[in-house]
Amino acid sequence: MKDFLSVGDYSPQALQEFLDLAVELKKEYQETGRNAPILKDKKLGMIFQKPSLRTRVSFERGMEHLGGSAMYIGPAEIGLGKRESIADVARVMAGYVDGVMARVFDHQHVVEFAKWSSIPVINGLSDYNHPCQAMADVLTILEEFGALKGTNVTYVGDGNNVAVSLMHACTKLGANFTIANPEGYGMPESSIEEGRKFAAESGSQIRLLTDPHEAVRDADAIYTDTWTSMGQEEEAAKRERVFPPYQVNEQLISEAREHVIVLHCLPAHRNHEITDAVADGPHSRLFPQAHNRMHAQKAILAKLLAD
Repeated sequence: MKDFLSVGDYSPQALQEFLDLAVELKKEYQETGRNAPILKDKKLGMIFQKPSLRTRVSFERGMEHLGGSAMYIGPAEIGLGKRESIADVARVMAGYVDGVMARVFDHQHVVEFAKWSSIPVINGLSDYNHPCQAMADVLTILEEFGALKGTNVTYVGDGNNVAVSLMHACTKLGANFTIANPEGYGMPESSIEEGRKFAAESGSQIRLLTDPHEAVRDADAIYTDTWTSMGQEEEAAKRERVFPPYQVNEQLISEAREHVIVLHCLPAHRNHEITDAVADGPHSRLFPQAHNRMHAQKAILAKLLAD
């Protein structure tokens, strides 16, 4: 496949190949301070409809590590589907760069972009999913425990785009996935059905709960995210009343396995969904996880853009 739009598009074997390559590239960079310039003279166009720290910097540095370069294109330059049609933008970009990473609000925008594009398209985030984040997440879990098969991953909080991609990555690769969310804040049923299909194929399990304390029992990894995502600001006050029982704090992680690690895709609203004591504590892997965005994405870039 020439695009990376969703974890669910790839077989477990292909996802494992991405992870194995990410491990190799990370080790190479850590040991030598450089990667082989396999993307020499390649240019990545980065389209942003919404701001980002990790996505922009990790893709730019990842391309540099591999010998290529990246170009930031903000909302003022491109209004997808507004100032210019998505089909036209996709075809224009294909004549300028070797690949496109798009961080969008509407998932259909990145899907349509890929439809019209003759070069690889990477989903840097959409309202439906966040596949690059999920690859960094499972890379972090793999590094911690040496395997994904049979690992218990628990997500606590809003059933958002991050949760969808994490569920699909876990169930594709054989990790058991549990989510605890308030009633009415779960993942889309279609995404859950996909996850159940992947779990049946890999032999993993999915549990959908509302009690965070039950959810974290036997957890090897606890994951959380902001209660209010970009684009949901009008719901913030309501969510602030609903989600406090789902805060990842010292009491909650004490109910998990002793070796549990805590993950968060960042940015974190500290002392809301996660306390300072946990985010900065011994169980936290927030910053190795953030750094793994770059290494996981280098593997994706290498697979899609290398000759």
